[in-house]
Amino acid sequence: MPRPVRIGVQLQPQHAEYAGIRRAAAAAEELGVDALLNWDHFFPLRGDPEGKHFECWTMLGAWAEATSRVEIGALVTCNSYRNPELLADMARTVDHISGGRLILGIGAGWFEKDYEEYGYEFGTAGSRLDALAAALLRIERRLAALNPPPTRKIPVLIGGGGEQKTLRYTARHADIWHGFGDPETVARKHRVLDGWCEEEGRDPADIERSAGVDVHKLDELGDRLLAVGTTMFTLGLNGPDYDLGPVRDWLDWRDERNAATA
Repeated sequence: MPRPVRIGVQLQPQHAEYAGIRRAAAAAEELGVDALLNWDHFFPLRGDPEGKHFECWTMLGAWAEATSRVEIGALVTCNSYRNPELLADMARTVDHISGGRLILGIGAGWFEKDYEEYGYEFGTAGSRLDALAAALLRIERRLAALNPPPTRKIPVLIGGGGEQKTLRYTARHADIWHGFGDPETVARKHRVLDGWCEEEGRDPADIERSAGVDVHKLDELGDRLLAVGTTMFTLGLNGPDYDLGPVRDWLDWRDERNAATA
């Protein structure tokens, strides 16, 4: 049985008041998206670099109460910003608040301004990836020790396309891999991930393949990415307006593709 196509919406928490973000979250859930995601930064990534911005995990706790069906998560949590045991406890708590709807998205971190302004050591790409490898083990151990335990095996999403480390960590620890690129690039990453799954003793089919896509490029990217194994499509929406209009086309496409394989 093939995996169903799923549609995620990333509400980028920049240049908006929280009331507008909350309205967009409610509207996205009402439309029928499968996952509602934010990101883990402290400053906008585009537009005015000092513009309005809100923190990731406190927002996820609010979304856990404000929504009832959609999965929620960060795309992705920066491993550097929180002690791994604390992050595991936060994830377990949001899992309970949401009734088992959290996706634990995580990556090594990259946005230097966040590090400098908030006092974290930026290090190197290699040191941040090594820290992620150690943190993933600590998170797994803490989740197994918490009382009460999570309501389910919290799905772990790892974001990033590094072929020597990130994709190996994905094969070892993750339930979802998230990346970017044209269909040819994504297909290559899938092949590399499949190879690491073989090394790690994982069935490649156990890992859902996700891609970030331009909300306006359904005709260009939808079927081509699906053909190379992508089944979760995440649409980034920027504040303050969060135009959900084009999302409806993706949801119709999702429903058509799922009906065809039912």
